[in-house]
Amino acid sequence: MRRNALTTAMRAGMHAMAIGAAALVLFVTLSPSSAQDLEVAMVAPASLTPELMATRSATAPLPEIKLTPELLANYVARQQALKSFSGFDVAPKGELTAELLSSYIARKRNPALEAIDAAEADQSSALNGVMLASYATAKFVPTEKKVHLADSERLCLSQAIYHEARGESDEGQWAVANIIINRAMSKKYPSTICGVVFQNAKKGGGGCQFSFACDGRSDVARERAAWNKANRIAVAAFQEFQRGESPDILPKSALFYHTQAVSPSWSRSFKRVATIGSHIFYAPL
Repeated sequence: MRRNALTTAMRAGMHAMAIGAAALVLFVTLSPSSAQDLEVAMVAPASLTPELMATRSATAPLPEIKLTPELLANYVARQQALKSFSGFDVAPKGELTAELLSSYIARKRNPALEAIDAAEADQSSALNGVMLASYATAKFVPTEKKVHLADSERLCLSQAIYHEARGESDEGQWAVANIIINRAMSKKYPSTICGVVFQNAKKGGGGCQFSFACDGRSDVARERAAWNKANRIAVAAFQEFQRGESPDILPKSALFYHTQAVSPSWSRSFKRVATIGSHIFYAPL
């Protein structure tokens, strides 16, 4: 009897504990949270008003300015005005020499910084305002014009190789290009390829240095394969000319040639330096 009563009491206690636990869970679930709920505000973008559009337009990046003759003239005038400005009245104290720079690099002392502001800007300087203005007014050439001139020079060289030596070997065509470049690099002839090739062409008659320039016929090439070959050699030879070099087929002193089919009287006054294909090449004595 006692055992049954004890068992009954234990079961009743367990049921009571289970009911209490369930009630606690329900209480926790239904009770309001002690933490404050976060509310995210919805921020709408500002309307694009005319004032805002004007502000954005004012802060937009400026378009790239194209270099024009007027802009270049304004730059030169500005440089000249800056050079004539003497409001600071700073007397020069010395030149910025290599020794001063070397001492600065070696970190022994720092006289270079002291001399920078007082360095003289005269003709002995590496670069100054006068030199820059002179270059801008006399020697500056826009890139677009440089490209056009280079294309014209290559075309003149291609035409000369094609009309003078299109039946020759690669070496023979390079030799003709060599003569033209030697002349352009000589002080006795024009300094450009086109100037050499078409020298005296406007005068007509027999004054042309290259016969095709005065024969009265079109300079347009009619043989595609021969033109492609001449153009390929002209492009490579002109690149050497731009670097201040000449092809090494002939000596730099070689300035003349003629075909073996003729024997001009002037050839006896020069030194023969090479015979390549149908051409004989000469240099002054």
